[in-house]
Amino acid sequence: MQKLVAGIHEFQQNIFASQRRMFQRLVDGQKPLALFITCSDSRVNPNLITQTEPGELFILRNAGNIVPPYGASGCGEAATIEYAVSILGVEDVVVCGHSHCGAMGALLDPEAVKDLPAVRNWLGHAESTARIIKENYDHLTDRTARLTATVEENVLVQLENLRTHPAVAAALSRERLKLHGWVYKFETGQVFSYDAQQHQFTSLGAPLDGVRIGELGELQAI
Repeated sequence: MQKLVAGIHEFQQNIFASQRRMFQRLVDGQKPLALFITCSDSRVNPNLITQTEPGELFILRNAGNIVPPYGASGCGEAATIEYAVSILGVEDVVVCGHSHCGAMGALLDPEAVKDLPAVRNWLGHAESTARIIKENYDHLTDRTARLTATVEENVLVQLENLRTHPAVAAALSRERLKLHGWVYKFETGQVFSYDAQQHQFTSLGAPLDGVRIGELGELQAI
């Protein structure tokens, strides 16, 4: 807690003071560039990854970057999505999974959360992901490869769930909204985007220093 309080002091004295005008402009409202749906994992920082400022991303976070289908009971995600699309008028929605995701690991090993009823219930919204992996990825025996496939497939499943939301469906029909599926590999800083034409995740941006091209193939749909 001491680190958090010290951080607030640093922010107020050095960062806020130097950008006071920007923060004052935010009083008039927000016009975010995108709705960014990602995991609650503390290793994922959307603004750091995208180098965006306050007011530029409307962020929805939960365990496993899950988007329950429209009409699912007890889920606040629908309200956030509806507000972002219908009121804020975002033109892009990103669903961003990440490497070493604990929620996706729990899909592969339900026993790990057998004593966590709330977590088990929440992961029920990713049951389609679990079924896809079980029925289509039996050939992957390596746990790392299987987890990578789960992370990727879950992003695609959640994109489909997004389409069930009326505000999203309406905006898509008017061609004023685009959906994007990303996977962030935090140990290398790489971000992969799903290419529907190639049916695989491909790297966004140039290869990073110290990362060979061949290493980019790890996060590809199979």
